[in-house]
Order: sequence, then C-alpha cells, then structure tokens
Amino acid sequence: MINILKQWYERYFTDPQTVIFAFILVFGFLLIVVMNAHLMPILIGIIIAYLFEGLVVRMGQINLNRTIAASFATAVILTAIVLTLFVLLPLLSRQVSELIRELPTMLGKGQQLLSQLPQQYPDFVSTQQVEEILTFVRTEVTSLGQRVVSLSLASVVGVITFFVYLILLPLMVFFFLKDKELILGWLGGFLPDERRLVREVWADLDIKIASYVRGKFLEILIIWVTSFIAFSWMGLNYAMLISLLVGISVIVPYVGATVVTIPVALIAVSQWGVTSEFGYLIAIYALIQFLDGNLLVPLLFSEVVNLHPIAIIVSVVFFGSLWGIWGVFFAIPLATFIQAVIKAWPSHDTATE
Repeated sequence: MINILKQWYERYFTDPQTVIFAFILVFGFLLIVVMNAHLMPILIGIIIAYLFEGLVVRMGQINLNRTIAASFATAVILTAIVLTLFVLLPLLSRQVSELIRELPTMLGKGQQLLSQLPQQYPDFVSTQQVEEILTFVRTEVTSLGQRVVSLSLASVVGVITFFVYLILLPLMVFFFLKDKELILGWLGGFLPDERRLVREVWADLDIKIASYVRGKFLEILIIWVTSFIAFSWMGLNYAMLISLLVGISVIVPYVGATVVTIPVALIAVSQWGVTSEFGYLIAIYALIQFLDGNLLVPLLFSEVVNLHPIAIIVSVVFFGSLWGIWGVFFAIPLATFIQAVIKAWPSHDTATE
C-alpha cells in the first residue's frame, strides 16, 4: 500500500508547480465551503464584476477611462436593481398572492378532473390511485403553507440583511471593476512568482467560463421574455410568475424544463380545463423549449463546454447540494474547471518528456 501511494505521489506531485496548484485548489475549496454563508455577498459581487468585465474592456478600447467604464457598469446594475425592486417584485408579489388565494379553487378543479379519470379510463386508473394522489397533494399543500408561515416569521432579519447587501453590492462591484489590476496584483503577492500551471489552466478557462456565464444569463432573459409574451398573448393567469419560472428552469439542464412543465400545465388546466386553449398553450410552451434546446443553446454555447451529460448531471447534483441555486448555476463552469485541471495536471510521464 505504501509503495502504491509513493508511486502515485511520484507520478503526480514531483513537479513543484503541481504542489503549488494543488495547495491553491484545496485552500480555495475549503475557504468557500467553510465560509460559504459569510463570503456569499463577496462571491456574488465578484461574479457580477466578472460578467461586466467584458463591457468595461470594450469601453476601454474606445479610450474611455476605466473608472468611467466601471461607473457606467455600476449604473447599469443600479438601474436593474431599481427596476427589480419597484417594478418586477411588486408584480411577482401580487401574482404570488393571487395564486395562493386561488389555490383551493385550483385544487378543487383538479380533484374534479381526477375523480372523472376512473370512470373514463377504468383499465388504467383506479379510484384508490386517485385517492392516494389527492392525499399526497393535500399533505404537500399543507406542508407548503406551514413553511410559508415559518418563513414569513423568520424573514425580518433576512430582509434587513438583504437591503444592507443591496447597498454594499454595487459598491463592491464598482471597486472590483475599477481596481481589478490592483486587487489581482495584491492577491498575486501571496503566491510564488513561478505559477505556470495556474496561468495555463486560467487561460484555458477564462474564455469558456465567461462565454458560458454571460450566455446563460442571456438565455434566461430570452426564454423569460419570450415565454411572457406568449403566455400574455394566450391570456394565461400569472404570466409573469410562470414565465420567470420557465426562464430560471434553463439553469438546470435536462431537468429544469421537465419540472417547470408541471406548474404551467396545472395553471392552464385550472383556467381552461382540457380544451383547445390548453392544447395551444402546451404546444407553444413545447415550441419554446424545442427552439431553446435546438437553436438558442447551440448558438450561445457552441464549443464553450464539451462535457458528457452524466458529468453535467453529477455536477448539478453535487454543487447544488453544496451551494444551492448558485451551485446549480455554476455547476457546468465548475465541471469545466475540473476537466481543465485534469487535462493540464502534469504527471511523471509528461514531466520527463
């Protein structure tokens, strides 16, 4: 056993660059895992600054001062925050409240439709199965109501913290953008002068991750707006809320679109029943998903990532369990990062060539 470990060490850790890179990876991972809750606002600020770095660079190419470019990017962020707080959130809050009030009526209609299934399809659905489904739904709705109440009681401190972070976040983004070189130089002072492997991995990842993250935000926005226009045109209730769910669903590959189909179908069937309007809406929703998967995704993410679907699903599950929605969103970039590390990691064979 000792000889096996020795051979493994000699194969992968004989290069000092490997040791340096391994230390950076382990230290960074432990820092994020242990200090996750405390570092989250800073990490969000870094992510937003990273997203707007391309805009700042382009503005610098037309001879604009970096401070002016960072100020413009911060102004865009502040505008988005103001629109979200005073336009989007009130609309979503109103639709959520209406949905909660209408939920008993929707459940009653759903129960009526389900109770008819044993009569219409006795060979496939039994009365006992319908009762089990209804019991499960009632239990879940009761549990959801209890969670909403407990959340509302415990949310006062969270709201105060949220608004404090809302003030600090644009300031952090501004200084991350304005003083990027200064901050990176300061951080680089803690690292050895020779860090070839770190530079190789970052050079391979920078373009891919930036393209993926910006493309994913653009995909969410396009699917959200397209779904909202389609649902509003059809007259679907809660169009803004449901279209937002459809947009966010693209974060989780393969699974998100399937899961969000449930609320779309439930609200449509409770509003129209199993009618032609319901069929048209489902057809439009299916068309949006088809165009997203076969046109938009290849257009936005062509050659950005090259991962097997199993690797993507495992990454979503693993990083989502660690960091929630942010882990889900960045699962593919993180998986791409791991792939780049494995590809660039020197072994004894390559070191001796």
